[in-house]
Amino acid sequence: MTHPKIGFIGLGNMGAPMAANLAKAGMTVTGFDPAGTTAKGVAAANSGPEAVHDADVVLTMLPDGEILRAVAQELLPQMKPGALFLDCSTVDVQSTRDVARQAASHGLNFVDAPVSGGVGGAAAGTLTFMAGGSEAAFAAAQPLFDIMGQKAVHCGAAGAGQAAKICNNMILGATMIATCEAFALADKLGLDRQKMFDVVSTSSGYSWSMNAYCPAPGVGPQSPADNGYKPGFAAELMLKDLRLSQQAAEAVNADTPMGARALELYRQFVEDEGGRGQDFSAMLPRFADRDRR
Repeated sequence: MTHPKIGFIGLGNMGAPMAANLAKAGMTVTGFDPAGTTAKGVAAANSGPEAVHDADVVLTMLPDGEILRAVAQELLPQMKPGALFLDCSTVDVQSTRDVARQAASHGLNFVDAPVSGGVGGAAAGTLTFMAGGSEAAFAAAQPLFDIMGQKAVHCGAAGAGQAAKICNNMILGATMIATCEAFALADKLGLDRQKMFDVVSTSSGYSWSMNAYCPAPGVGPQSPADNGYKPGFAAELMLKDLRLSQQAAEAVNADTPMGARALELYRQFVEDEGGRGQDFSAMLPRFADRDRR
């Protein structure tokens, strides 16, 4: 399947540049989004069924599990047997597994492949894909991963990609909060932020949140903190992923107290403190400005 025909559902901030990169690579891509958005080089369909008609691959990038289930129910019967359903949304594990079973019942291959890398990675074609599905289905998706990203990891059976994504982002949410707390504490102790970075970034406090995405403006490599906390990864998206992690933890009776606390702090920040629309690293001014009397 060197030049598969692709139906792409969900041309939002992530989906549109991903679809555009597939078209730029010479793929025949037909897209549909209920909001009417389009993507460069992608033929626009008037409906989901029209977009996936005779497609070798149907690729979805959707907001949540409920929408994924609804789209799957509509589109799976329209797909030709043996086609690949490649879902790159970040949704709950159970929705993914249920859709995978439905796809199999229609004689289709299925891969869940949520992504890391944000809108910048989608535009640059440097995403990382965390994939779940059979070996054969993963192999069928690999050429598309090579176009849209820089790395794809086959994590296991259907749902394993979602599991890897939410575990990773639970770590990220908790470590970003700890990093922001530490900078706010350093401020109150009179420790210069640059000195703080110089020590921690080469010591046991080293983390991706500190070293690659430092939440302090003017410290470390360029990050959203240097652009007024304009989102690279929005706080509300971190909140979504933390909710998914705790939903999964509850389903399997896993003890994740740090994940639960991170969820509550991001919920408070996004829903009660005006954090929506800011980068998830904007927790730093949130902590630094808080009255601790």
